[in-house]
Amino acid sequence: MLGHTLEELQESLQELGRPKFRAAQIWKWVYEKGVTDWSCMTDLSQDLREAMQSQLQLETLRLIRKQDSVDGETTKFLWELYDGKLVESVLIRSADRRTVCVSSQVGCPARCAFCASGKQGLIRHLEAREITEQVYQIDRLLKAQKERVSHIVYMGMGEPMENYGNVLRSIRIMNDAKGLNISQRKMTVSTVGVVEGIDRFAKEGLQVNLVLSLHAPNQRLRQKLIPYARRYSLEDVLMAMRSFAKTTKRDITYEYTLMKDLNDQKEHAEELAELLKHDRCTVNLIPYNPVEGISLSRPPKESIILFREILEKKGINTTWRYTKGKDIAAACGQLALQEKIEHGSNLAIIE
Repeated sequence: MLGHTLEELQESLQELGRPKFRAAQIWKWVYEKGVTDWSCMTDLSQDLREAMQSQLQLETLRLIRKQDSVDGETTKFLWELYDGKLVESVLIRSADRRTVCVSSQVGCPARCAFCASGKQGLIRHLEAREITEQVYQIDRLLKAQKERVSHIVYMGMGEPMENYGNVLRSIRIMNDAKGLNISQRKMTVSTVGVVEGIDRFAKEGLQVNLVLSLHAPNQRLRQKLIPYARRYSLEDVLMAMRSFAKTTKRDITYEYTLMKDLNDQKEHAEELAELLKHDRCTVNLIPYNPVEGISLSRPPKESIILFREILEKKGINTTWRYTKGKDIAAACGQLALQEKIEHGSNLAIIE
């Protein structure tokens, strides 16, 4: 159900010999009232409810674990998919924003040296409905508190550009004014730099933000941190991002995770400033969130401040993302990896 547009639901009903207007009734039950049981849709006939129950599942994700941070600002969700695989979502509360960080794949092909998701490799792509349902279920929880999901970021497990069709479809479904009604301008897709995906995304006519996970000021260090970067030169990736910005009239954002003694030195900041000096961009500095089993650490505050000052003095806009959810392992992939270690798994990794 959550992988369908309203128009597709109308077509499905017509194939069952039912009038199109029933789709609007179902849509209202699911998206306005948050009902996920066909038997509760009382303005539908009994035979239609039975027919729909045999045709469409309303929910397929099972909540395995939910963890709240001590400060109450971050909640992490671990979902079990229909095939027993595990993915995560994170709800981040900040002022009046309620942002959901969604996963787009089980595991991740990028294998970034600092990320728990990459330790699993790529297991499989998520279907559009599995991406959408992460947001839908969290939105239902928020509505019980008179709140709703306001922003979506594709920064959980997986490389969104390698699951292009399902990610694009989920964007369109969640943007539907009669559904979750989340503005495209409040959606952000993060990529490690899949050039053909960036180029294609620029031509979709969307208002969605695109973020590049940069993490290094040169190709040599970048491919050390992100083995996937060996497929694409930094020059080509930046060219694709600049072309995207020109086509969509949207500014560029670069994510830069700071890791002690690895990419946080004065010379790295100066090289990064030189690399980006002609871009209309923002560099989002992210102090590393430690992952068990990965021997990397967060830089001292003084190093982060110095790094930021160098960029700012060179005319590069920066933001400093305050790390949330450290006490609940909120970095992507940590909770799923922990569950896998604790309870075992028969996950088959795609190389």
